[in-house]
Amino acid sequence: MSRSTRPAPPSAVDRISPRDRSVIILLLISAFVVILNETILSVALPPIMDDLDLAETTAQWLTTGFMLTMAVVIPTTGYLMGRFTTRQVFALAMTTFTVGTTICAVSPTFTPLLIGRIVQASGTAVMMPLLMTTVMNLVPASRRGQVMGNIAIVISVAPAMGPTISGLVLSVAPWRALFVLVLPIAVIALALGLRRIENVDESSPQPADLLSVLLVGVGFGPLVYGLTGISGGGHGGADAADVADVAAEGPPTAAVVCLVLGAVSLALFVLRQLSLQKRDRALLDLRTFTTKNFTVAVSLMVVMMGAMFGVVVLLPIYLQKVLELSTLSVGLMMLPGGLAMGLLAPLVGRLFDRVGPRPLLVPGLVAVVIGIGIMSRVPEQVWPIVAGHVVMSLGLAFVFTPLMTTAMGSLPRPLYPHGSAIVGTVQQVAGAAGAALLVSIMARVAAGTVADGGTRLEGIASGTSVAFTLSASLGLVTVVIALFVRRNPPEVTAAPEPAGESEAPEAPGPSGR
Repeated sequence: MSRSTRPAPPSAVDRISPRDRSVIILLLISAFVVILNETILSVALPPIMDDLDLAETTAQWLTTGFMLTMAVVIPTTGYLMGRFTTRQVFALAMTTFTVGTTICAVSPTFTPLLIGRIVQASGTAVMMPLLMTTVMNLVPASRRGQVMGNIAIVISVAPAMGPTISGLVLSVAPWRALFVLVLPIAVIALALGLRRIENVDESSPQPADLLSVLLVGVGFGPLVYGLTGISGGGHGGADAADVADVAAEGPPTAAVVCLVLGAVSLALFVLRQLSLQKRDRALLDLRTFTTKNFTVAVSLMVVMMGAMFGVVVLLPIYLQKVLELSTLSVGLMMLPGGLAMGLLAPLVGRLFDRVGPRPLLVPGLVAVVIGIGIMSRVPEQVWPIVAGHVVMSLGLAFVFTPLMTTAMGSLPRPLYPHGSAIVGTVQQVAGAAGAALLVSIMARVAAGTVADGGTRLEGIASGTSVAFTLSASLGLVTVVIALFVRRNPPEVTAAPEPAGESEAPEAPGPSGR
């Protein structure tokens, strides 16, 4: 944004054109649909297993395959958004998602259903980085918090609504109705997007580095699979106590091999990107980390996502196995927190534009710690769990928007696509790592309780309490990290510089002003 000796009226400086606003709204609707799809299948695995006569170890690939595909595709989105136009990337994402949804809706057996889920995930992986990058390019820096607040609504409300919608639909219709419900919305979003979305940036005819693509697949995919395998999280739809038993036995050999393979491949991938980015040909440009504010924000995100995803995985296990609640009841219990987070997000966005990130991050993370602390007492009544989840969700509302906006706003414009790809990748890997850590701890405590003469349910309750306490402790670490997050200087538009030269000096006043 340009600066002059005589400030322009806010309507001129901060205005978002009708064309840009329509592009953002269409992308928000499309992102809501694809993210809703991520969690809508969470309570449908048992009916699918019964209908298709599947073993649990087979059915779990409907969730594991989706997650692995996301982990592989997201790191490539930085290249895709630089190589193709906005409209082309949108068409690719929504067409792929729509085709995958169609395959799932008509699948007579497991194999086409799994293929459909993988195709769906390929489109889903592209949509959120595309949305974030487009917002960064179209929205003036002084209004990004407000618009990022709308993105936070999508991120928080869609996953919260998924299990609830799924439970309601499955109570009156077969599991294929879940995909039939999503399909017409996806088709309408695709049709409107192809008609209304205009290109934000020009594409550059840059060939893909095949070795980098190979290393991404052999790196992130096995890494996420190994993390979920260690935690027992790859057993989607399994009995919660059985998952605890699997994790208590120790990490499977296959999971350990995948972790080693993923780590080695990622090390080679990093070396490859450091070499290619000197010629501006990197699949994932790591010069984003030469900006201190981006590095600090991503570090905070790693710890926060790890702690939060562990809670997200363990809480339904406790509610279903110890409190003996139905999946629909669990979904309804999670809904108030998601709705509260979504309703608060626009206010948080406007506050961010006024006061910057730190005054929001610190109290928000403290609220997250308090909410997890309430749930760590694993009460036998439902209302304290709901209250703790709502407090945690309200705290997260003060975290997501400032964190994403600060991370992306600290980068020069050419690095927006790569920054959004890194943020998405971090969410996948940190979430899988956090779930692996907390589920493993819960399982080992549960096994120890049983060995001392307690019941399995008592063991799960004790293990969940210990795991949640650890999660709250990790939350305290994020409060400390948040103290190092600073307000971004006025918008940076220069090309990326070599390491140590990309971070502009800090400037006083609201971000982007």
